[in-house]
Amino acid sequence: MKTILMIVVIALVAQTHALRSDGTTVRGATVRSEGPKVRSEGPHALRITANYRSVATSDRTVAQSDRTIAPSPLRSVAPHAASQSVSETPDAHVSRAKAAAGDAYQNLFDFLCTVPTPSGRGAGPGGRRGGGPKSGPPERSTWYAQPVKVFDNLYFVGQSEYSAWAVTTSDGIVLIDTIFDYSVEEEVAGGLKTLGLDPATIKYAVVTHPHPDHHGGAKFLQDRYRSRILMSAADWDVIEKLPGTKPARDLVATDGQTLTLGDTKLTLYVTPGHTPGTLSVLIPVRDGGTPHLAALWGGTGLNADRDSLEKYIASARRFDDVVQKAGADIILSNHTDWDGSKINLPRLTERTAGSSNPYVVGTAAVRSYLKVAEECATARVMRLN
Repeated sequence: MKTILMIVVIALVAQTHALRSDGTTVRGATVRSEGPKVRSEGPHALRITANYRSVATSDRTVAQSDRTIAPSPLRSVAPHAASQSVSETPDAHVSRAKAAAGDAYQNLFDFLCTVPTPSGRGAGPGGRRGGGPKSGPPERSTWYAQPVKVFDNLYFVGQSEYSAWAVTTSDGIVLIDTIFDYSVEEEVAGGLKTLGLDPATIKYAVVTHPHPDHHGGAKFLQDRYRSRILMSAADWDVIEKLPGTKPARDLVATDGQTLTLGDTKLTLYVTPGHTPGTLSVLIPVRDGGTPHLAALWGGTGLNADRDSLEKYIASARRFDDVVQKAGADIILSNHTDWDGSKINLPRLTERTAGSSNPYVVGTAAVRSYLKVAEECATARVMRLN
């Protein structure tokens, strides 16, 4: 009898070792994992494969797991998300942002990654945002900028600190952002005329978000030219509660919507964070007949609350995925500091035939821009902990 028992015990031990070596499950084993393996197909396409060889506890057996978890296209995320460890700090994300910024996006890095002061920030020269009661428009010398042809079908018609972009098509103009109520007539309407274009052909104005440096001129366009105004539903709800000059509620832009006018199709994405329904846009352009794709990040500044910051992070990752898949090779902003417009616009006025367009930077550089935004926002939200 003892002999038989010994044989049974030996057989069980041997079976246990065999099971441990081939990765199936056993009772009484400690958890032994090769850890999450992360395959990156772009910052928004992280796929986390959990490949646990032997996962069991003393009172239950857990089958071997080999599963793939794909994140949803847009979600509210924890500040460090899937690719980051719990040991990381805000400074680590600031360092990543600085590396992504390089020399090209240093202004963006300084703006987003600087720890905010109690006094907050204003709108900069030539504008008003949260700076107290309105006391009349600023001096023209502080905001006026010359209009510039940027691509065959894209024109800058903004002011010194704030951008408005006119996309020309075979059936009229699509305007991206409308700057302030005090500057829209001279900069947009007057600028288009200077460039040999007719402001009466502005069929649509896409307002990226409801701040007066972007929506202030929309009412003028609505009243003077009967232009249709597009905003997201969430941001229409916001603007209706704001004081000051604003357009009447008009067209509601939806996520992934295409806006087609004549021979040109723009694609709109709802990228909340800066505001509840910020719009970012893909714009097809041509340079000497050569096609390119511009990505306009619709809302740059960071808010102070966790919910907005986490939505901002998710939006930056999601739009980065859009940029990567679409192959966008131009980054545009609605502020002239962030996308290099203060440097690029003067360069374009002196551009010689056959020379490169300074706005064409390549997809990797466009993604670096969005990486700066994502990492600075992540550092900001981690500091709330």
